[in-house]
Amino acid sequence: MAKKKKKKKKLGPLLLCFVSLFVILGTTYTIGKYWMEIYGKYQEKASLKKELASLKDKEEELAADVTKLQDADYIARYAREKYYYSKDGEYILRIPEEEK
Repeated sequence: MAKKKKKKKKLGPLLLCFVSLFVILGTTYTIGKYWMEIYGKYQEKASLKKELASLKDKEEELAADVTKLQDADYIARYAREKYYYSKDGEYILRIPEEEK
């Protein structure tokens, strides 16, 4: 009987060690998993901030274009430059651009 009691006494601390190790590893895994998710969200937030800034710039450009397109003189000048429209008695000479 003395041998069985010694075995039980040795088994208790060993079992406690394995349970503690399991708890520590499980906690470490869970913390690591959540940390990776948080890190991914920070990266996504940074890229979305850049995209938002780009879209705001584009919105400002489009708003400026809307303002310009409400002016009849601008529309006439734009049509003459872009689509080579001319006024009566006006000739359009196309000059090729120099390559750099």
